[in-house]
Amino acid sequence: MSAMVEINADLCKGCGICVSVCPSRVLALGQVVNSQGYATAVPVLPMACTGCRYCAVMCPDVAIRVMLT
Repeated sequence: MSAMVEINADLCKGCGICVSVCPSRVLALGQVVNSQGYATAVPVLPMACTGCRYCAVMCPDVAIRVMLT
């Protein structure tokens, strides 16, 4: 089973919690800023996602969705 992480950049405030809780190091804070001026989280190793959903559970802005495929 594989998983795909999707981040809604308009909701993300770049707090980095998702980056710190990801055991597979799938996420990182990117360089591009959203419409609110925040550097958002981005998947940098999407194929490494195990679907644990730690990132989505911990996101205070509900900006992350993990889909199992």
